[in-house]
Amino acid sequence: MKEIVKITDQDFGIAPVMSTSEPTIRLGARGIVLNDKGEIALIHKVAKNEYKLPGGGVDDGEDARQAFRRECEEELGCIVDIIRELGVANEYKSQENFRQSSFVYEAKKTVTLESDCLTDKEKAEGTKCLWLPKLQALDKMKRSFRSLKASQYDSVYRTKFMVLRDIRILEYYINK
Repeated sequence: MKEIVKITDQDFGIAPVMSTSEPTIRLGARGIVLNDKGEIALIHKVAKNEYKLPGGGVDDGEDARQAFRRECEEELGCIVDIIRELGVANEYKSQENFRQSSFVYEAKKTVTLESDCLTDKEKAEGTKCLWLPKLQALDKMKRSFRSLKASQYDSVYRTKFMVLRDIRILEYYINK
């Protein structure tokens, strides 16, 4: 798949740290989920003032498409049909010697479930799902980026990577 987004420490004016050990590598799956009105799903983590796209890590034994569908069920409380693959988003966090490659999809909400399946961590961060028009979603993400907060689970450093990654994914989607 084609790389559509690349985020590094330099995007935040941070000098990269060189490590002699191999980075920890994580695979992720995330993307754009549309409802019948053409609105985009956003995850809002109130405690961190974070707005991001739905998605998360790929579990052992899962492929990226399965992981994205599972994450949508857990975070959005809905079943989705994947329309297409958009590409890959890569994050290189040299301060933590960590690299994440996320498969990025466009999907359509097909069924609303009775409830979501948020983790205790997500509940503690005040996680909610919002459906917004594309440009309004992008604006929310950009505004939140300027005033992100740490939580007991994530540093501002990590959260900035997630939000900037998702801003760039949404910009890529809007401009395609």
